[in-house]
Amino acid sequence: MIDDKAKDRPSVVAFGGGHGLHACLSALRRVTDRLTAVVTVADDGGSSGRIRRELAVLPPGDLRMALAALCGDDEWGRTWARALQHRFSGDGQLAGHALGNLLIVALWEQLGDPVGALDLVGRLLGAQGRVLPMSAVPLEIEATVRGADPGRADAITTVRGQHALAKTPGEVLAVRLLPENPPAVPEAVAAIHEADWAILGPGSWFTSVLPHLLVPELAEALTTTRARRMMVLNLVPQEGETDGYTPADHLAVITAHAPALRLDAIVVDPTSIRGDEEERQLAKAAAALGARVHTAAVAADGDLPYHDPERLAAALHPLLTQAQVRDPVRDLA
Repeated sequence: MIDDKAKDRPSVVAFGGGHGLHACLSALRRVTDRLTAVVTVADDGGSSGRIRRELAVLPPGDLRMALAALCGDDEWGRTWARALQHRFSGDGQLAGHALGNLLIVALWEQLGDPVGALDLVGRLLGAQGRVLPMSAVPLEIEATVRGADPGRADAITTVRGQHALAKTPGEVLAVRLLPENPPAVPEAVAAIHEADWAILGPGSWFTSVLPHLLVPELAEALTTTRARRMMVLNLVPQEGETDGYTPADHLAVITAHAPALRLDAIVVDPTSIRGDEEERQLAKAAAALGARVHTAAVAADGDLPYHDPERLAAALHPLLTQAQVRDPVRDLA
């Protein structure tokens, strides 16, 4: 029998990277502290790119952002969140590096254990949840793209690297990871099977959301887990990666790369749906995945397309808590 307090604290595993995962975790920690973030490790730009090239380690930037999102709202949490995100200025060798990246890598070198080091950073921060890399192997993203060269609109080429793919002007046709079939972190696989909910998105679709489904052990766990599965859609198409995409197009990409995956819920801001036809397309695409569409005002005020943590938490809370007691029929399926 599950007590009332447990019903209000569902176990959730969230997948992604960068600002999208940061927004999702900032919302989820307002709902539960039984939270695990599984973070992409394919970043090759900025401070993370420099660190992985110079030290042959996982890129720490997305992991740092996830840890910062899980810091509490008290003085300790706010101070550590700012410290982790602090970037050194100037034009010396430290310029552009985030303090949190250096802290994480220092503990990796001390402990020789990526997961153990991240757990230790989480303890230092008082993080309300756990942060895991999706793989202990640094990964590269490679994509097949049509029209990457604006002068050759129909030419199909290969674009390698997360940074390059995020800025490509062409149409992304398919994405893969290098090395192929990388091993998942065992703790991430276990978290999926132990969760009440697994949440994908929001975030850069081809470089932060989709890569998790290209790790075979994670994809298998997501298709076989008894946890319910949710997709939080982006507010607008991302320049370069998903120009012109409708909400249904985002789901089509997931289906093309992970045809066995089924979802239970899809959360979308009503301003992301442009007209009745897009609404019908989204409902049809969601139904094909076994999911219901839940519209909720989750966008932050202002001109920038960011999810507001408080509004997203308010939208997620009833979904995550109403079905935490698992359906015995589904559990036997």
